[in-house]
Amino acid sequence: MTTSDILQRNLDASGILRLTLNDVRQRNALSEAMLAELGAAFAEAGTDQKVRVIVLAAKGPAFCAGHDLKEMTAGRKGEDGGKAYFAKVMSMCAGVMQGIVNCPKPVIAEVTGVATAAGCQLVASCDLAIASDSASFSTPGVHIGLFCSTPMVALSRNVANKHAMEMLLTGDMTSAERAAEIGLVNRVVAPDALQDTTMQMAHKIASKSSMTLATGKRAFYAQCEMTLADAYDYASSVMVDNMLAQDAREGINAFIEKRAPLWQDA
Repeated sequence: MTTSDILQRNLDASGILRLTLNDVRQRNALSEAMLAELGAAFAEAGTDQKVRVIVLAAKGPAFCAGHDLKEMTAGRKGEDGGKAYFAKVMSMCAGVMQGIVNCPKPVIAEVTGVATAAGCQLVASCDLAIASDSASFSTPGVHIGLFCSTPMVALSRNVANKHAMEMLLTGDMTSAERAAEIGLVNRVVAPDALQDTTMQMAHKIASKSSMTLATGKRAFYAQCEMTLADAYDYASSVMVDNMLAQDAREGINAFIEKRAPLWQDA
């Protein structure tokens, strides 16, 4: 695992990879450099057999402030007024968010401080999220004439439409407790318990068969986009293939024999 100045990487003996946003002066904004680092980190982790679970954390008072607006403003200097540059950055950002969803390893956001705009999108894109009770979330684009259209994609796939629209239309800050109520985060804990709680969940998930986790994560997101009948047809075929896998055979035998399974991750 390599570590950059703005994104720290640490892989422990249990296979838990901690990716820590470390651009504190820029409030961990999703600059071009940060997007490139995140994209590379998730792509690498997805194929690294040593990685079983990914935790996405951040240093400083902000989890992530969204896009770097100063960098975006500088991009307007192009002859096209910035159109090509904006398209490039939005494509990079969309790639990172889809990279999280498509990564075969479970991803847990560990959120302290504020997560705004694309930072809120980053949290919503993770499979799970645990927040400090001091954390807060918003999609505040309407305040500056820029609707949070790309954060909307991840947000609307996590919370009910009316809750998503309230955040998008008002731009108001949402507390960690409210975020848990509407399903944006899984649970809220005291700041001094945040890392321990996140790592406990990460260790619990890491103890499972990585083959099973990858199968389930891929199937979960795929069936969400299908009709009910298609979802059942697809999930049934996934279950059949899963039943034929070595770890399913081992897991079922271990359950019947009342012993701990010995995963082969296959």
